[in-house]
Amino acid sequence: MTPGISSYTYTWAVGVPGYMPEKPLNARNLVDKAHTAGIKILQIADNIPVEKLSASELEGLKLYAGSKGVALEMGGRGLTPEHTLQCLNTAYLLGSPLLRMVIDSAGYEPTLESVIPTIKDLLPEFRKRNIRLAIENHDRLKAREFEKIVLATDPEIVGICLDSVNSLGAGEGFETVTEILAPYTINLHVKDFTIQRVSHKMGFVVEGCPAGKGMLKIPYLLKKTSQYSRCHSAILELWTPPEQTVEKTIIKEEKWAQESIDFLKTLLE
Repeated sequence: MTPGISSYTYTWAVGVPGYMPEKPLNARNLVDKAHTAGIKILQIADNIPVEKLSASELEGLKLYAGSKGVALEMGGRGLTPEHTLQCLNTAYLLGSPLLRMVIDSAGYEPTLESVIPTIKDLLPEFRKRNIRLAIENHDRLKAREFEKIVLATDPEIVGICLDSVNSLGAGEGFETVTEILAPYTINLHVKDFTIQRVSHKMGFVVEGCPAGKGMLKIPYLLKKTSQYSRCHSAILELWTPPEQTVEKTIIKEEKWAQESIDFLKTLLE
């Protein structure tokens, strides 16, 4: 399995609405970061919506990444027929072997019964381009519901982008989710975390941390997903808690990214 970074490794530097840096990172900046770190895969997710770029701009981005020895993976959000096809075409132009999609988007939370026929209708387009659909487990649906989507469509074309933390929002721990979804995982998000009880003892706070410093059993996660020989990339993501300013937060995020990349390399290389 090859380690990679994402536009969600550098979320604050890319820009969070309401907390935008003076010079947000773009896709080419992230290619440079991957190249400098010796990382060979960059996943560009929905916080940099490259599907809005022209075909010539996408070709330029692909060529630039190739010149740096970096392969691109495409990610989007909002699994409507029109937007998914737009993201699929972008994945094809970028040479991405998969399209990672989050089902929900702002104002769009489809039922399970509507997601399945949407994917079925799009399967011929995925087959024609030889690209697999990696559906990310997010915090609204349970792991068994994601499994149902895969089995009801085409497990050869449709799989899971397994995120190690998101399902906490659905009340499911990462070991439970991994046991259910590992057989279908074709893309992995490594995102370490801590859970601490708040000072008044009535509740917990879930926060991110550098990979290898938290509660995520990363060696177990890598071993479990590797045994099915379907997942070829482990993409680092970070939930970096903010500092007093955006500038200080970006400095911390950069430090965490380098520390996490070094840790993943020790496990995967």
